[in-house]
Amino acid sequence: MRYDAYCMVDRTFFDSPGEAYEEEYAFAAAGRELPGGWLHVRQDDWLVCTPEGTRRPAQGWKIHASGCQDNAEKILDAVWDFCVPRGIPFKFLRGHHILQLRNMKYAPRGASGKLVTVYPADEAELREVLEGLDAVVGGEPGAYILSDLRWNQGPLYVRYGGFVERHVVSERGVLEPAIERPDGTLVPDRRRPGFHVPDWVTLPEFLAPHAEARHAHSLAGLPYVVRRPVHFSNGGGVYVAEDTRTGTEVILKEARPYAGLTADGRDAVTRLQRERDILERLAGLDTVPAVLDYFTVGDHHFLAQELIAGKPLSKFFGQKYPETGPRADPAEIAGYTQWAMDVCAAVERAVASLHDRGIVFGDLHPYNVMVGDDGRVGLIDFEVAAPVEAEAVRMLGHPAYAAPRDRTGFAADTYALGCIKLAVFLPLTALLRLDLGKAAELADEIAARFPVPQEFLDAALRAILGEDAAVGAGPAEGGGSGRHSRRAGELRGRDGRPPRPRPDRESWPAVRGSLAEAILASATPHRDDRLFPGDIAQFSTGALNLAHGAAGVLYALHVTGAGRHREHEHWLLERALRKEQRARIGFYDGLHGVAYALDRLGHHDEARRVLDRCMDEKWQRLGTDLFSGLAGVGLNLLHFAGTTGERTLRDAALDVARTVAERLGGESDVPEVSGGAHPKAGLMLGSSGPALLFVRCYEATGEETFLDLAATALRQDLRRCVVRDDGALHVNEGWRSLPYLAEGIAGVAMVLDLYQTHRDDERFRTAASGAVISSSSQFYVQAGLFNGRAGILAHLAAVSPQRAAFGDPRVAAQIEALSWHALEYQGHLAFPGEQLLRLSMDLATGSAGVMLALGSALHTEPVHLPFLGSQTPAGAAVQNRTV
Repeated sequence: MRYDAYCMVDRTFFDSPGEAYEEEYAFAAAGRELPGGWLHVRQDDWLVCTPEGTRRPAQGWKIHASGCQDNAEKILDAVWDFCVPRGIPFKFLRGHHILQLRNMKYAPRGASGKLVTVYPADEAELREVLEGLDAVVGGEPGAYILSDLRWNQGPLYVRYGGFVERHVVSERGVLEPAIERPDGTLVPDRRRPGFHVPDWVTLPEFLAPHAEARHAHSLAGLPYVVRRPVHFSNGGGVYVAEDTRTGTEVILKEARPYAGLTADGRDAVTRLQRERDILERLAGLDTVPAVLDYFTVGDHHFLAQELIAGKPLSKFFGQKYPETGPRADPAEIAGYTQWAMDVCAAVERAVASLHDRGIVFGDLHPYNVMVGDDGRVGLIDFEVAAPVEAEAVRMLGHPAYAAPRDRTGFAADTYALGCIKLAVFLPLTALLRLDLGKAAELADEIAARFPVPQEFLDAALRAILGEDAAVGAGPAEGGGSGRHSRRAGELRGRDGRPPRPRPDRESWPAVRGSLAEAILASATPHRDDRLFPGDIAQFSTGALNLAHGAAGVLYALHVTGAGRHREHEHWLLERALRKEQRARIGFYDGLHGVAYALDRLGHHDEARRVLDRCMDEKWQRLGTDLFSGLAGVGLNLLHFAGTTGERTLRDAALDVARTVAERLGGESDVPEVSGGAHPKAGLMLGSSGPALLFVRCYEATGEETFLDLAATALRQDLRRCVVRDDGALHVNEGWRSLPYLAEGIAGVAMVLDLYQTHRDDERFRTAASGAVISSSSQFYVQAGLFNGRAGILAHLAAVSPQRAAFGDPRVAAQIEALSWHALEYQGHLAFPGEQLLRLSMDLATGSAGVMLALGSALHTEPVHLPFLGSQTPAGAAVQNRTV
């Protein structure tokens, strides 16, 4: 849901909301002039005000001020007027629009409410600022800052943390903001919900009463005991609790004032009160939870309601859906079809019962539909429901089921019902936000794969396209484009459509050309923050890198034969060589990857200059992963050692490998679950990245020790895998399992395959076979290279025994199924990014990555992600060297 904020600016691509509304919604303080001797620096969403020449500690007690839209200017003026004369540095959010986004329902909870940050020099100044500002703005409303301790009644809060930007590799294996222990050791600076004081820090005595006040509010004395959390958002939590009077389980919904905002500014408390009122109006319906209680604890509101038995309909996709593995038998498909249609009929009856009471549900989707073992359904989460006569504007809604703005009243629920009818068979209805006519194509695919009655699909399409939509009468001959697809073409007002991926070399030039035209048409060389629109990560990791920036797109275009593009290469070169450019140094998220791409593009001197800049950085502080850590650094140094013949680069690469080896540990030194509180498995973030480095080091040196290390690293990742009932091997995250290239088994399997070319291992052969089964599923939610079908295709193409990989039936099936996700941009072929919410052109999530994956199967020359090709790197095996 963090993607929502980046959908507000542009209906086609993710974009930064901070830039779009800067001028219109900037705080007045952003235009105030500081006195001489002060610096005014923009830093992401903040404006930092610092007196020159002032020495401040690197960490300590900091002050945050919260605020709302109508009092933010007052609080900012108070901070400015207090801090500037006293020479106390501070920073503040740049505008109203950013404050709104940071307080929305699915904004990060740890940053919620923060409007201003003040950096006192010591505890004496801390108290001075707190008391001085409290005298001016004390009691002003604002969202509670969950990570902090509130001073009196707010809006001032305090926490101990870092003042300057420092990072450390955490126990999860990733770089995190850091603070320093007294012995000089850097440890993660925790910024999670919940007030925390480091164990070596003593809480100042004047803060003690406020800490006691924080702990004074609890459910103690109330007849409810929380048993487990269900869900958290910025607006509060949802919990399963026990009613101690009856012993029954109930649902407790919590709402925080001034937090969890919708786009129109309504907070979580307002919505919770609305839900209570709506449920009381629906009392007596057996598909709706009954209201049991409503109370407040401190300033948090709670609604106790009946617990509806069952599991969310969304959970049944993974348990019952027959397309998550290789093709299911007809009996299984027929059984699922009947079950799904029965559930849809029950949901339709439940919604009709609301409409009979004059209520629009407004947020109908599979997460809000509870299904019992007996097939009975119930509806939950009525915070945006409204009487039909209110003609309420929907401000929340699941993107795959939220109706277009022209569907009002009951028609919004009817649209969502139509989407559910398609989604239970092909859950890709999020694509309809980008192209409503895509519904007809999805219906064609469903008809080809499931024995669904035609009237069922026709009804779904009428609900989605509008009641007056004529859906035709009978499928087109010859497969491919059916009657629904023809209707989709009419709705989009065109005679044809861009070429779709096909498993043959004859179609490849046209598909590649269309993808390239879409990518090039999307370019924004006038912008400094991005060249090609991609994932939202480009606004945090930068616009240059391989994964989400210009380097990855230009690399994919070049290696697949889509040409060189000088203007865009100049854009990348000019920014990569800027000394003031803030950039990471990792391979996929930073300058090492940029240097690699420039070298592959023929800019050898410039590539070396970028590499030299990376060499000046303290690479030892990085993690060991391929995406942003030492595995990628070492592989890139090996690449440049091979292309230049420079012994110093080779020695540096082996030094990096030695450091990775020292940190590796043994097979059992990793937990059996990936992610969460533990380090992740997989190619990009797990042990398979170091394994790839060790394999390439073996090829460069002939030293068997490197293969031993690679084997250990691969076994670490296999330890965190699970075998499913159909024999498919997945990376195990506890609550889900993953087949994908970046964090799933597909990427691990590609390194297993490279290892097997040097040393046979029966366990690895078995794992590789299980990985092929996991890459033979009929359905993958996303299209992208790192976390979607394109990565699955790249895996199958790499391990296919067929000389022409597209001749492998498994490869051919994945190429053809990419059409499910195919969309258009300016008449050319394009693909959606993460969550299917917007188009993406980047390598990791979007069209460039799909192009690279298609090239791995269809291009006349080997095409692959860096270092994953079967050939040994240039300059390999010239001298042995032990680690």
